[in-house]
Amino acid sequence: MSLFERIMDMFQIVANQGHGSIAVVFFIGILFGGIIQYARVDKFEKIAGFAMLKDTVVPKMLFLAIGITSIGLFFEVQLGYASFHIKPMILSGLVIGGILFGISMAIMGKCPGTGPISIAEGRIDVLVGAIGGIFGGYIFTKYYESFFKPLMGDSYGKETLLNTLGDHASWFVFLFGIALIIIAIIIPDIELLDEADLSKLTEEERAEIEANKKFEIIK
Repeated sequence: MSLFERIMDMFQIVANQGHGSIAVVFFIGILFGGIIQYARVDKFEKIAGFAMLKDTVVPKMLFLAIGITSIGLFFEVQLGYASFHIKPMILSGLVIGGILFGISMAIMGKCPGTGPISIAEGRIDVLVGAIGGIFGGYIFTKYYESFFKPLMGDSYGKETLLNTLGDHASWFVFLFGIALIIIAIIIPDIELLDEADLSKLTEEERAEIEANKKFEIIK
């Protein structure tokens, strides 16, 4: 299957799921982008600062979002309002992919969610990274069967918590989600700021921030 056929197949699968019109999806995308910009997690300093353990805005947001979504999505599936799309567990692929993904996020200071937002803001460095990602996807697709599939190793099947925990899955997901929400709350507030952030503040606010140990300023 060619790259174009794979892309068209992906769109067809999404269309067949019946999750709503393009207008609804577009509205949700705008809402998501607005939240990302409001929280400023599309900035390089936020994600790179997270990688250096000098900024906690991203982990606080991630733990809170994953905690709430874990509970909400699981029970939506249980009630028949949503469905899981389980991928096979391939350990070698997960390890290699996770390492590459983490390195690229730390270097670029973006993730697949914040990257398009930064491109819309006119950031050329992120556009170059996105072009590299498209090229990498092409290489992966073209040489998947001959090179990448053997490299990734064996599949362990589509394992889920429902299969592993049985009747206890609901309690596990609920407690797991609550634990992540609590972690998000107790993580200390630490921010890595640059001159662009500081330029929006008054002299009094800037002096207060410079004296506050919760903030680190990039000169």
